[in-house]
Amino acid sequence: MRKLVAAALAASAFAPMVLAADDDACAVVAPLLSTEIPLPRVAASLKERRLEVAVVGTGSSILAGTGGTDIAYPARLQIALVQRLPGTQVKVSSYAKPRQTSAEMAQSFGKILSGFKPALVIWQGGTVDAMRGVDPDDFRAALEQGVGALQSGGADVILMNMQYSPRTESMIAIHSYADNMRWVAQSREIPLFDRFAIMKQWSELGIFNFFAATSNVETAARVHECIGKLLADLILEGAKMAETQPKTNQ
Repeated sequence: MRKLVAAALAASAFAPMVLAADDDACAVVAPLLSTEIPLPRVAASLKERRLEVAVVGTGSSILAGTGGTDIAYPARLQIALVQRLPGTQVKVSSYAKPRQTSAEMAQSFGKILSGFKPALVIWQGGTVDAMRGVDPDDFRAALEQGVGALQSGGADVILMNMQYSPRTESMIAIHSYADNMRWVAQSREIPLFDRFAIMKQWSELGIFNFFAATSNVETAARVHECIGKLLADLILEGAKMAETQPKTNQ
């Protein structure tokens, strides 16, 4: 079953058919990204004309094949931030590894924080936990502990949930994991990049066809480019919110 689910995820989520222009595809889901949660470490770093971001995730943060790293959303995020922040030194580093649960990913946080010292960590997870049947309470506990470690280490955090795939939604119980990610984001007062809702809206509006089973790297790259642009919007909105908030001891 796990092999079947993995194959379906790869076929449907990474290879959609584009039915609208890229700009329209990115803009149509913008209302799902509105946030009033500040990113104070990002704002402080931008004052120094630099921004370092770490992306921690699984296989859905990677595109396979030659040049796949360059067109996956972490690389597209860096390009979007560079374009939006002229004169600022931007570095986005990806620590994506396939088939890792959230608890396994959290084990690398100490090394990332001590070596890279990012102002922001984008933590993408949930899919592998759902596929492996990790107890949802254990999943939530791993998220809470991981977010706490990142914040104590001096980084802002954005959680990113799983991809939407109509071909696998009935095969794995993802909703309890998505709900737990939303609960942790709310309780820790951090942004949630709701990739599941974004991709589902793309599907429902006919912008991307996630039922397509034929691999198409070009269209998958367009999805990742949109995700990179939308993440940049969320990050800069959070930094702006921090500038309008009263000073704290964070």
